[in-house]
Amino acid sequence: MSVDIAELSLLAPIFRELFKGYHISPRDHELYAQLNNLQDSYRSLFKALGFELICDHRGFYYFVPEQMGAQVNKTAQRLALFTFIVVEHLADQNRDPLAVLDGGSLGRDELPPLFDKYRELFVQAEVLSLEDLDDKILRRLVQLGFAREDNGVYQFLPPMHRFLDVCLSVQQDRDLAASLASDLPLPAPALPAEADELDEVDEASAAAEPESIAPAAPAAPAADNEDDELARAMAEERAEAALRMSEEEHNA
Repeated sequence: MSVDIAELSLLAPIFRELFKGYHISPRDHELYAQLNNLQDSYRSLFKALGFELICDHRGFYYFVPEQMGAQVNKTAQRLALFTFIVVEHLADQNRDPLAVLDGGSLGRDELPPLFDKYRELFVQAEVLSLEDLDDKILRRLVQLGFAREDNGVYQFLPPMHRFLDVCLSVQQDRDLAASLASDLPLPAPALPAEADELDEVDEASAAAEPESIAPAAPAAPAADNEDDELARAMAEERAEAALRMSEEEHNA
């Protein structure tokens, strides 16, 4: 595809922002509009230069780095951790995480209790204080186009979906694991057909010998062992089937 460089009037600022890791979204009015209008031309040009331009259908553009440096990787881990923490924090307060992280906002006044509650996790990411939280996470969210700050309120922008996708994927894996864990220690399965047959036998016996009121003799231990083995075998079979179904649904 031939590219008319003259059309790409905002090539320099667009490339500069994308190259430093910034995510261009609708708040970047002119840059976003030109990328939308000339998406194929920009993608072809950047590909020729060795860069992959990603257009997310939820409304933002970014470069995929060929190799992620240690510092970039550490920043991404911190931002992902912050997203996980905010999702859990909001869920604990019966607030919808998507309503906040998908275009909503979070006030600076919520940060101190958030930091205190998850201090141990933040410390593992070398975020040791509120100052670190501001410098290493919130400032980077703004610099990279994931959020914007206005008078102490952080509004989250469409690129936050990159971290939200990871959170939701992990949560689905957790739910699946929890579901399987709860299903594994299955009780001995009910056998309604056999139970009905036993009831019928008991009724027939009672009709044949109405005068007998003595309790039935307990089953022999060998029979109990056979029943237990049958129950365990059926429980294991059900657990394996449930696991296979869950894995197939997850892979699909």
